[in-house]
Amino acid sequence: MPAPFIMVTAPAKVNLYLGVYPELDERGYHRVDSVMTAIDLVDTVAMAPSDDLMVKMVPDAGVPMDDNSAAKAARAMGAAFGRDPHFTIIIDKHIPAGSGLGGPSADAAAVIMGICHFWEIDPLDPRIDEVARGCGADVPFFLYGPPAYLSGGGDRMEETFRPLTGTSLALVKPWDAHVSSAEAYRLFDEAQPAAGPLEPLLDALRRHDETDIFASLSNNLEPVACAAVPEIAEIMAWLAEQPDVRAVRMTGSGSCAYAVCNTAMAAEKIALAALNEKNWWAQAAKMMERGPYIAVG
Repeated sequence: MPAPFIMVTAPAKVNLYLGVYPELDERGYHRVDSVMTAIDLVDTVAMAPSDDLMVKMVPDAGVPMDDNSAAKAARAMGAAFGRDPHFTIIIDKHIPAGSGLGGPSADAAAVIMGICHFWEIDPLDPRIDEVARGCGADVPFFLYGPPAYLSGGGDRMEETFRPLTGTSLALVKPWDAHVSSAEAYRLFDEAQPAAGPLEPLLDALRRHDETDIFASLSNNLEPVACAAVPEIAEIMAWLAEQPDVRAVRMTGSGSCAYAVCNTAMAAEKIALAALNEKNWWAQAAKMMERGPYIAVG
């Protein structure tokens, strides 16, 4: 029998590549190519069976429960499997909102995996992928976690790659300013910056050539995000000047930038300097090899 209480980690992500294109699919979504990898900055999702569905975020982000991605995921699982998704779900938030690090999608994926545990459903059941895609473009990726290439609306898994486990990052973002996905795509429609080349990165990932991987990072939402929030451009320029930095990119639609660092010590030093000297939100992190992890209570 499933345990009465579980904890599920919900790792954040960074985009190694993001290519948005002007054309729309039948759902009205932009065509998107995305390559992401999980990192060890995580939300923690506590779940237990209950008499009804209740989702609480700590600290409270002011998001009504009906709009919470975790609640939407639970209801979608209930609809897909014909069961009442009656769980108490408490999310200990560490992934900052509006950062491009994927917190809401990570939480949704963690809830899906948690419900699979309670209902004894194989996570590879094809209905799980459909539920995930319905919850958000990034959610299918978050069910797994290793570097992956997704196409379509950024929600169709195409290829996975050997993990870049342990690669050190410095994550830096403005404290308050952020760019919503809706705003980023509106600005993209106006400017339509071209996507960078994708194949060099995919080829480097297949060969696991880290030098070529980090030379091939790209995100064509950077220009519009930096135009909306110039502080992002300031952060990226500052990161590029720091010692032991191999590459600098923005993740998702912003507002978080990341520096790929030679060592964990370099990432820690950069994060501390960003926090203490520049007054930006900052965190050292590492790339990791897996998505949600369930610990039985």
